[in-house]
Amino acid sequence: MKKIKYLVLLFIAVFSSCLMFYGNKHDIVLAQNTAKSMVVIEANSNRILMSSNEHALRANASTTKIATFLTVLKHCNDFNEKVKIDDRAIGIPGTSIYLKKGEVLTVKELLYGMMLVSGNDAATALALHISPSIEEFANLMTQEAKNCGALNTTFKNPHGLDEEGHRTTAYDLAQITRECYKYPIFEEIVSSKNAKIPDSTGNGYRYLQNKNKLLWSLEGCNGGKTGFTNDAGRCLVASAKRNNMHLISVVLFCGPMFEVTAMHMEDCFAKYHMSTILPPYTYIRTIDVTNSDTKKVKVYTQKGFMYPLTDDEEQKIKTEIKLPSSISAPIEKEQIVGEFLIYFDNQLLFSEKIYTMEDVKSNSVLNNFKRIISKW
Repeated sequence: MKKIKYLVLLFIAVFSSCLMFYGNKHDIVLAQNTAKSMVVIEANSNRILMSSNEHALRANASTTKIATFLTVLKHCNDFNEKVKIDDRAIGIPGTSIYLKKGEVLTVKELLYGMMLVSGNDAATALALHISPSIEEFANLMTQEAKNCGALNTTFKNPHGLDEEGHRTTAYDLAQITRECYKYPIFEEIVSSKNAKIPDSTGNGYRYLQNKNKLLWSLEGCNGGKTGFTNDAGRCLVASAKRNNMHLISVVLFCGPMFEVTAMHMEDCFAKYHMSTILPPYTYIRTIDVTNSDTKKVKVYTQKGFMYPLTDDEEQKIKTEIKLPSSISAPIEKEQIVGEFLIYFDNQLLFSEKIYTMEDVKSNSVLNNFKRIISKW
């Protein structure tokens, strides 16, 4: 009996030691599988770097407010415009900045209130400033989402409180967020750790602290949006920039959303690097010219191209230059004469036109005669 007790105690001791030694690793493995839907994209290229159930329709709580911001961006020309708070924006359930009847704030101040502390009343006030009703604004949100590639999304309100039919996907949210980052004011606001906006008295301030904890803990983090409802669970959209890569991560219905997002991003930053495949304004070569005293013309590309790749993927990149062996004068500067193609794993990834760098005159009798007549 004593021997059995000894073996049991020894097993418990060894098992406890293993838990202490492997606990963190186990927690990481467990946490990586807690998001019901997730995606990480590289925003410049729009390449998906990591994903799971990214096209599954789900509730998304206050990450909805990213789409609200996008709709305001598209339909408001002056962010310093004054907004008199509509009565319908008072007392919205959930997180609030406690707007008062008749209070006046600017569009930008309301955006801070909506994005940093997730004010549902601020989101509603902005919606009613753009549209006569919540329903009409939600329709605008849905259309703006589809315009940037979020084709499976339908919004019913501007704040993300649970409502039947209010659904999006992790992939769609990444596309909406990617579009928002094209506007400097979006990054300015969502990357702010703290801000202050006028309070309801007009004599003091509301002090706001961003709910996105990754702004303090993840290198390069430049914003995002948190969210929680019973239907959606904990949701997080986050963004970070390092070494020319801009990652956007989305996790939906994810308990340890900050930890999981940080791990996903660190994994992607470690695995991928931004590779410059075609620098901007690249000289290609010369092409023979016929029908001219100038025998050759230089050609080049204008747009550059970068793409996130792993070390192993570098060898899968192939390029092809399509150019004629010669062209006939007259030739205009920046005349399109060919195409530069980039393939990844035998699939076309990018194409760019090839242009001439200079004018080339013809030496034909007819063209010389035309030049003489034009100078007559």
